[in-house]
Amino acid sequence: MPTTIYVPTPLRQFTDARDTVQVDVATVGEALSALTLQYPGLKQHLYTEQGKLRHFVNVYVNDDDIRYLEREATALKPGDTISLIPAVAGGSPLADAAGAASGAAPVPAAPVVLTNDEVRRYSRHLILPEVGLEGQKKLKAASVLLIGAGGLGSPAALYLAAAGVGRLGIVDFDVVDESNLQRQVLHSTADVGRSKLASAQARLTALNPGLRIDAYEVALTSKNALEIFAPYDVILDGTDNFPTRYLVNDACVLLGKPNAYGSIFRFEGQASVFATKDGPCYRCLYPEPPPPGLVPSCAEGGVLGVLPGIIGTIQATEAIKLILGIGETLAGRLVIYDALRMKFRELKARRDPECPVCGTQPTVRALIDYEQFCGLTPAASAAAEAPQVAMGDITPRELKARMDRGDDFVLLDVREPHELQICTIPGYVSIPLGDVPKRIGELDRSRDLVVMCRSGVRSGRIVSFLASQGFTRIANLTGGVLRWIDDVDPTQPKY
Repeated sequence: MPTTIYVPTPLRQFTDARDTVQVDVATVGEALSALTLQYPGLKQHLYTEQGKLRHFVNVYVNDDDIRYLEREATALKPGDTISLIPAVAGGSPLADAAGAASGAAPVPAAPVVLTNDEVRRYSRHLILPEVGLEGQKKLKAASVLLIGAGGLGSPAALYLAAAGVGRLGIVDFDVVDESNLQRQVLHSTADVGRSKLASAQARLTALNPGLRIDAYEVALTSKNALEIFAPYDVILDGTDNFPTRYLVNDACVLLGKPNAYGSIFRFEGQASVFATKDGPCYRCLYPEPPPPGLVPSCAEGGVLGVLPGIIGTIQATEAIKLILGIGETLAGRLVIYDALRMKFRELKARRDPECPVCGTQPTVRALIDYEQFCGLTPAASAAAEAPQVAMGDITPRELKARMDRGDDFVLLDVREPHELQICTIPGYVSIPLGDVPKRIGELDRSRDLVVMCRSGVRSGRIVSFLASQGFTRIANLTGGVLRWIDDVDPTQPKY
């Protein structure tokens, strides 16, 4: 009986949109070899240049991580399934800007009582034996810090406020954009251009006037994270970038704060609880981040609008269970939700005794430079030693000038076909990003090549890939088609 390999949403662009692949092999290593032979574009996502499995894509046989089995030598039995579980960053982007925190003073301890109005408001909780009057008092006395007021933070904040959690902190330094409204249900059309914190405060206070909201209009950094986290009982991670993911994780472990984790991309989401007393942390699952640009954000890859509603609500549920001390949390379990197939799957998440943060002999005892850890800024010594590779860039105005002169070059658009229907640059050749490795023979190395995408992120990855394959006459269109619209053709719609 063949083995079924489940391909997650972020990797389906490399498997011709297939969510499962059948292979008839004996071991996990043979299965992955057969998969990458059939779909070469997957190889760089699963293996390093040295041929070792990457640490930001976990491989499970049934519900067990192969790191705790026989790794690639793990034998496969009839009916076994293999799941590829990549790190996903999707959530809410946090702008890199400085600002002053507000409302950070701890709440003084005081007897918690419910008013008559609160008894009426929370009556459906009070008649639950698992909650009752004492449980509702716990919720009122509790505090949750939300990292981001975007796709995940929106539903989580609404339900935590409605449930009667007495204090919510929100960290965000973004403004409401029209493209947010498809999924970020905290905000409305009238809020476009307004700070997300101001919009969130107004919406949450209207929902529950008794709620205390602490607004932190700052970029979360290694310098302020411990201070911001300290007053809160639970941290809810709704971020959209890997440096902040690892920063949140490490701060939670160092402070002993549970991390209600969620991430989203396209049609798939993940949820778990990290950094509990005996459970794993995020680094146990993903010891190292993917190389910069390899995993696209929701802005590049898209996200189904209702998906963060599902995952954010799971995060809020876990936060409430942690506060009340009821039920079984997701600590030690990773939930995978596939909206297209309407399926939930559960995988084991084990604590790694060699984890540098939560292991038996931790080496990370203070917050580090997470931009550098994720490869976004090089270490000083590495920067001094690394050879400088000249990667050409071209602006939209420079591209337009070359078009007007009639220069000979190829404009390669690596966006997906459905994106081309929204806006384009005249004269492009289309090869979607996932198809470039197997269609590289269609590209003429003797001609200048300009690579473009939506914003310049995906095209930058392809420029680097083509350079590694010996292409020398290549350039990346900075800012992508969005900047082309700003600088050259404002008649086209932006997305």
